Order: sequence, then C-alpha cells, then structure tokens
Amino acid sequence: MKRLIYICTLTLVLVACGSRSGYFSLEGRLLNLNQGEFYVYSPDGVFDGVDTIKVEGGRFTFETPCKENGTLVIVFPNFSEQPVFAEPGKSVTISGDASHLKEIEIKGTDENKLMNGFRQQIAKASPPEVTKYAEQFIKNNPQSAVSVYILRKYFVTAKNADAGKTRKLIDIVQKAQPKNGHVARMARHARTMSNCRPGGKMPSFITKDIDGKTVTDADLRGKVAVVYTWADWNYESRNLRDRLTRMKKEYGDRLCLLGISLDASRQRCKASLFGDSTSTIIVCDQKMFDSELLEKFSFGAVPENILFNAQGHVVERDLKLNDIESRLKVLLN
Repeated sequence: MKRLIYICTLTLVLVACGSRSGYFSLEGRLLNLNQGEFYVYSPDGVFDGVDTIKVEGGRFTFETPCKENGTLVIVFPNFSEQPVFAEPGKSVTISGDASHLKEIEIKGTDENKLMNGFRQQIAKASPPEVTKYAEQFIKNNPQSAVSVYILRKYFVTAKNADAGKTRKLIDIVQKAQPKNGHVARMARHARTMSNCRPGGKMPSFITKDIDGKTVTDADLRGKVAVVYTWADWNYESRNLRDRLTRMKKEYGDRLCLLGISLDASRQRCKASLFGDSTSTIIVCDQKMFDSELLEKFSFGAVPENILFNAQGHVVERDLKLNDIESRLKVLLN
C-alpha cells in the first residue's frame, strides 16, 4: 500500500513539474487580450513549419514533440517576437500584459529564467546599450541556449553589425558548444558577411523555384534586380513583397525580382502567393534560416533586400521601401 501511495505521489510530482516524456509544453495567460492567435515556429528544428496558438479568455496552451533542447519563437499579433527555450519533458508558464509584451515572464526552466533577466535588463536601454548588454551576456553565458539566440538576433542577423565583433562572439560560443550545428552555421554565415556589399558582384548560384524550375544568377543578370527575404508569418516582409510586386507590374521585364521565402512549408508559401500573376521568382527550399541561398547573399534575417544594377553589381542593401522605389525610378527611368 505504501509503495502504491509512493508511486502515485511521484507521478503527481512529475506531472506537476513537466510535460509528457518527449514533449515540451507551455501554457499562458495574458491580460488585455481575450481572444486571438499567435504564430509559433522553431528556428533550430524543434518542429517543422509554423503552427498557431489560439487564445481564448486570455489563456493559451501549446504542446509539441521535443527530442532535444531548442528554441521556439512566438510571433504576437503586433508581430513582435518572444523566444521560449524548450527542453524534452519540460513545461513552462507565460504570464504578462498584452499591452506590455516586453515585460512578459516565462517560468519553468533555467534557460527561460536567464532570458527573463536579460529582457528586464534591456527593457529601457538604448540600442547601443542593448548591444553592449547582449555582448556581455554572451561572454558570461557562452554555454547557454539563450546566448545562441542573442548572438543570432543582435549580431549575426542585425543590420550594420560589427563583423569582427560578431566573429569573436561566435568563436566564444562555438568553443563552449563545439557540437552545436546551429552555431556552426552561424560561423559559416559570419565568414560570408562581407559578400554582397555595395559595389560587390552578384554571387553565382543555382536553385529551384517554387514550381521546381531551375533558377541561376544568369536569370537576373542584364536586368535591374531586387533579391529579398520574406515569410508568410512576418508582416513587414509580406508588405515588402507586395510593394515589390506592384513595382514589377509597373516596370515589367525591366525589373527582375527574386524572393527567398523562409517559410518551412512550400504549400503555405504557395497559398500566400495566390493571385500573384507577375513573373516574380520565388524560392522556398523549406530550410528556413538554414537555406544555402541565404549564405550566398549574406542574408540572415527577414526581411532583408539587395538592389543590383543591370551590370550585376550591388547598388545598396537593406533599403527601406520608399528608398527602393526612388532608387528603381533612377535605375529604370
């Protein structure tokens, strides 16, 4: 009888402290948000594709198979992002106010506790201070999954990031996590950060478009071209894609567009393009941030863009929409 009571008690404790074996789960409650939905994806392969978390009565839950530690990224209705660090058999709780998403707190694992502390540290910091805090965090916690996320967000994919400092920080994290394939990919990306800078040449590449047709750099050369990244789950990038599509209709064959989709599902990508009758080239290899094509153009985020002239040289990169329009008017008129 005592043994039965012990087993039942142990079971209750395990259930209370974690998720099912081989799964990761989260549950949360947000004030000032009664109903809605979030997107959630994993940049390092906890699960494939993009899923949806529904909010009802301010509460939400999510569970996913989880074989090894990884990162989930929740995309809120205002398109801000929140990382959640997943571990097999673990669960976390999320609480906060929907009107103050930067102050959300995630409890349940040490990694999420670390992220809470960093988030609080940068809540009211200026951009230069945020970069400084991010650098110090990585140096203090090179073995942490949080450092991998911060390294990618504030250095590897950040616009105008210091390439030398980025490589040094990658080396620090890679030394602490030598078997981490995602860090290895960031190291490869860092080696190509000098690619496709203004004045540089278009890289050689060969890939397949969304319909299986072979696409190479030869398809872009001889025309003014814009290469850009986008994803169905990122509003800013969808807006970029739509504006570029309108420009394509205006300029016709004089303008060539290559859109690199970071969606994990080719079907979802195609559905997002329904009704587009332009000859825009869309590539979706379903590898998200691990796409080899991103390295070719030294892309690491969404959205990003590069404007090439008809001679295949980089005019400028990471332009704002209005600047792209003004540059194209000069190049095409």
